[in-house]
Amino acid sequence: MYRNLLVHIPTERSPRPATDGSISLAMTTGAALEAIAVGYESVNDIPFVAEGGVAMAPLFEAQHQSALERAQAALAVFEFEAKTAKITHRSRAVGGSFAEAADILGASARLSDLTIVSQPEPGDTAFDNMMPQEVLFRSGGPVLVLPYTFRGALRIGRIGILWDGSRLAARALRDAMPLISKANALTVLTVNEPVSAEASSSRLQARLATLGLPAKIVSLEADHSEIQPTILSAAADEGIDLLIMGGYGHSRLQEVVMGGVTRDMFRSMTVPTLMSH
Repeated sequence: MYRNLLVHIPTERSPRPATDGSISLAMTTGAALEAIAVGYESVNDIPFVAEGGVAMAPLFEAQHQSALERAQAALAVFEFEAKTAKITHRSRAVGGSFAEAADILGASARLSDLTIVSQPEPGDTAFDNMMPQEVLFRSGGPVLVLPYTFRGALRIGRIGILWDGSRLAARALRDAMPLISKANALTVLTVNEPVSAEASSSRLQARLATLGLPAKIVSLEADHSEIQPTILSAAADEGIDLLIMGGYGHSRLQEVVMGGVTRDMFRSMTVPTLMSH
């Protein structure tokens, strides 16, 4: 059961996907919801003074105050919608550099049962586009990524479980059980089986059945470069509302590239996806 949810509300792009998805999920689960918005600061915005002993503190303070105001403005829509929905919630405006903000969100995510973020928008280099991956790699728990085109209530009637028998897939499965248990239909998606016979899709299906959760298996075949579009095509064919998958890769701040399927999913997501790293 999820009792505490965290959502990152963007300040540099639309807050609507994160706002809509997180509030509707809080209503579905009965969990308390915390929202954090970040106004980003950059030392490059402070003019360099070579001499004269000019105090820089007022300039930094003015930039910090401006960053907080941007964060507060982004939270205004969330606050209105959360109060209208009558959910238990709180919000926090943060001003700081990207690294500082990533530390704050990552640490906050570790104390939450599930974190909600918006998918990066293609071609956008804003800090808000970099934050979802950082949250995934730092959180230590499940992260629900909503497509940047997402609007309205989050549906969890039909859930797809992307399964390859790996440790990360198993972690995502366990992390998503509070949602899986509420689904009306479950589909186990496999790509290029076989996996380990001890952790096959059929054994997962049998395990879910013992929990009163019947699931169908859809086996897919795809070249490595076509795995992600094949998954999304199958999700569309099955009418899946939410995908569950393991998240592969490491932090961009560590300059290590994400795994291919996870990277491609971030780029071309068409359905809300719960990932665990």
